[in-house]
Amino acid sequence: MSEFASEPELSPQAASASAEPVARKRPKPGERRVQILQALAAMLEQPGAERITTSALAAKLDVSEAALYRHFASKAQMFEGLIEFIEQSVFTLVNQIAERETDPAARTRKLVVMVLQFGEKNPGMTRVMVGDALVFENDRLQERMNQFFDKLESSLKQSLRDAAAAGAATPTVDAQVRASVIVAFMVGRLQRFARSGFKRLPSEHLEASLATILA
Repeated sequence: MSEFASEPELSPQAASASAEPVARKRPKPGERRVQILQALAAMLEQPGAERITTSALAAKLDVSEAALYRHFASKAQMFEGLIEFIEQSVFTLVNQIAERETDPAARTRKLVVMVLQFGEKNPGMTRVMVGDALVFENDRLQERMNQFFDKLESSLKQSLRDAAAAGAATPTVDAQVRASVIVAFMVGRLQRFARSGFKRLPSEHLEASLATILA
């Protein structure tokens, strides 16, 4: 589990160690948006967290709800900000793997490991990825996450097609079936992580699991 030790994390910044009282400074342009998303992600990391309201989010940041809406037109836009972070982080790494790894089988394995490690390092994002945090929110948010996994499946399909081309009679069909199975495995691991209160890690027995599904 060492290939991608530096996947992006969206987490609250550490508080200052100084005991001296510090006057509140006006955030720089764009900084408040990041703070709002960090707070939302942190609230999603609480096991058993119920639907997050803008009033609770504002209270966590010690600002008014009106202050939130100066940066986001709706709560749906806040979740879209988290989804954009997920998409950019994961697909930047997908592209890096595709560029650097020439062996199709190794490329497939690294992609699966990377996605599961990303979820493990970002528990709040995992709840967004599997849809738990999107229940009762705008339908377009879940649709966007569906598209995210469809795109992952396409990336896997290409690697599997390349790996099977030399020996399979129907490499495209075989790759499509296997890519679907692998995505279902990843989603299942992430769902179990979220619904166990982040106790059952996506990386649990991962090497043995990959040996089975990628055989």
